[in-house]
Formats: sequence, C-alpha cells, structure tokens
Amino acid sequence: MSFEIMKIGKARSETVVISSLDIAEAFEKNHRDVLKAIRELKCPEEFRLRNFAQSTYVNEQNHKQPMCFVARDGFALLAMGFTGEKAMKFKLEYINRFNEMEKLLQAKLIDCKKGMAVRNSLTKALMMSKENERMHGNAYPTYTNLIYKALFDKSAKELRADFGISSTDNLRDHFSPEELSKIESMERLVSGLIDIGWGYNKIKAFVSENDVKMLT
Repeated sequence: MSFEIMKIGKARSETVVISSLDIAEAFEKNHRDVLKAIRELKCPEEFRLRNFAQSTYVNEQNHKQPMCFVARDGFALLAMGFTGEKAMKFKLEYINRFNEMEKLLQAKLIDCKKGMAVRNSLTKALMMSKENERMHGNAYPTYTNLIYKALFDKSAKELRADFGISSTDNLRDHFSPEELSKIESMERLVSGLIDIGWGYNKIKAFVSENDVKMLT
C-alpha cells in the first residue's frame, strides 16, 4: 500500500494519491480493468480533474504503459464498484491510510507556512538594511548559501547535486524536518544580526568562528 503526495491537475496545493497499479494489486484485479473502471466512472469533469491524474510507468519488458494516480475522493467513488468481504476490508484500510497521510500533509503545510514566515522575515531584514541593494539583488541567495555552508558545509548548488535535483526544483522539499528546523533557526539568527546592523562580512566571520550548529 504505497501512497504519494503530489499536485493533481491545476490544483495549487498537494494532495494524497495512490496509483492504479497499487489499487489493482490490493484488490487482486487486472490493471487494465482498473483503468477501464476509472475511464467509465460517471462523474463531472471537474471532479475527474481533481481526483485522477493520468501518468505512465515502465513495465518489466521496458515498455511505457498507462497508469493513473487517484486521490481520496476518486478512490472512494472507484471502490464503490469493488464488492465482497475482502474488498470491503481493503476499502476500509485504504480510507484509513488516506486519512493518516492527509494528517501528515496538513502538518507539512503548517511547517511550510512557518518556514515561509521565517524566510519573509529574513528577506525583510535584508531589504531594510539595504544589503539586497548593495548585492545587486542577490542578498537572499548569498545569505542562504552562507547558512547552508555553516550547517552542511555545502552550497545550495552542491546540495542540489547531492540530491540529484535541478535548479528549478525546491531544495527545501528534500531536507528532513530536523534539517529544516536548523535552517529556520539559522535564518532567525541571521535576521537578528542584520537587524542590529551587522553586515555580511561580520556575520560570516561570526558564523565561521562559532559552532553555529550547536546554536540551532
């Protein structure tokens, strides 16, 4: 039973989904029959766009095949057609797992909002100090690299290489909750130092001369 978190259609926020492959395996059905059942669901187009996302996978013969990601409400509608005692057991298990995953997603969203508030505070501090003007609009990435170097001994570019992601991917999505907490603590510290008038070189020296990892 494998769940994922992703955006479906034009939704701005992420949602919990499961693949049609997992559904077929759990309910002991042919995957083609599951896809057929999804296609034949009598539901409004808006509902379909919110709950079903077409995708592909590579099978054992190394051929690309169709599959579908299904959100909770879409699964509930689809599973109505699955009957029998075993099917009922799986339906209840899946719905419980959907609820558990959505609680985790909500907790993630709350943490993201907190992190955004901290980043906004750092951005505001940089603007108020005119550091961004002095650095020709590059103050935030410069200070962020300083923080990453202090905590992980690597720049944002090096971290992206380690995670195997591109410059367009959100680097913070790949940090653990503990690492994100340390980053936010460092951002608060740096914001405070900027607020009292410290410049980049003084903050960099302070970070280099002190074990800031212990402070976070």
